[in-house]
Amino acid sequence: MIDVAALAVFIPTFFFVSITPGMCMTLAMTLGMSIGVRRTLWMMIGELLGVASVAIAAVLGVASVMLNYPDAFAILKWVGGAYLIYIGVNMWRAKGKMSVDTSKPIDVSRKSLFTQGFVTAIANPKGWAFMISLLPPFISVEHAVAPQLLVLLGVIMTTEFLSMLAYATGGKSLRLFLARGDNIKWMNRIAGSLMVAVGVWLSLD
Repeated sequence: MIDVAALAVFIPTFFFVSITPGMCMTLAMTLGMSIGVRRTLWMMIGELLGVASVAIAAVLGVASVMLNYPDAFAILKWVGGAYLIYIGVNMWRAKGKMSVDTSKPIDVSRKSLFTQGFVTAIANPKGWAFMISLLPPFISVEHAVAPQLLVLLGVIMTTEFLSMLAYATGGKSLRLFLARGDNIKWMNRIAGSLMVAVGVWLSLD
């Protein structure tokens, strides 16, 4: 199974990155305010399946490199660590603005909402790079990959769903909270600090 210490690092890191306002969270808030939480669940289901697909592909692909090309993985580990540090620094520098527009008409069919969530997750290149950089360090080749991947997926799916649900149900109140003072900026800084720390840990491990 996955190392408990590694899991203790992964959970808060992914939580703060997930809860920080981004494309999927803003979409959940917009839909929640305009068509209601119940219908927004269809977008969430699509997004969760998309994120799971990206995570599985990232782990299996990198795990193959780990097993067959250990020298190449060492280079990948350094590149991944550098990328996570880069993400963390950018999150620190983020201005923290959040724009939500609910005036535009939205197609509320279940199929279109599901597709919108799935495509948003699959077509996001930053999401791919993030998963490829962050997930593999928490997978040990000394143990079976599948059980470890299931644990990480459980954390990812739960965190993503709860974050999107919070944004969808929070609506105007959450929007006002995020717009007040430096709240978004501090959320970005906390998540950014964790990303930099994980990036350094990955590079030195």
